Amino acid sequence: MLSFDLRSLETTAARVDADLAPDDPIWEEADSKPDEPVHVEGRLSAAGDGKFYFSGHIRGSVEMPCRRCLEPVRASVSEEAHFIFAESGSEEAEDPDVYLFDPHAQKLDIRPAVRESWLLSAPAFLECREDCKGLCATCGTDLNKGSCSCVPVSTDSRWDALRKLGSKS
Repeated sequence: MLSFDLRSLETTAARVDADLAPDDPIWEEADSKPDEPVHVEGRLSAAGDGKFYFSGHIRGSVEMPCRRCLEPVRASVSEEAHFIFAESGSEEAEDPDVYLFDPHAQKLDIRPAVRESWLLSAPAFLECREDCKGLCATCGTDLNKGSCSCVPVSTDSRWDALRKLGSKS
């Protein structure tokens, strides 16, 4: 559960130990979604009038194709998370690091903050290994599994001056 009763939070801190599922509606289509639930663990407490503070940890994993050869690659994501929540209309409303909530709300939903933290922590791309040779640009053969019989493509002579500079270093 990543939604908390605001009235009880004003008097008692809440221990957070819950998961955000990969099929939760908070995720958007273009997001780098986790391939398993994101585990959220920490403490959510009052931080003044109409303000709350979360301190904890998020962890999960993401699977995506290698950016060179398109083989599936999995990576772990683990990040410390610190969120500040404030009522909209408060003086903190202009701070881009503060998550706003409706002052008339009865619950505080921390899923948007968890989603944003995940998106900032998850890799934008992955490689299966450092020396991945990728795919042949002509026929699409995976060059990690062997070579192809394609004829090397001739290069554009307009780039020769830059090639000469690169070979001098």
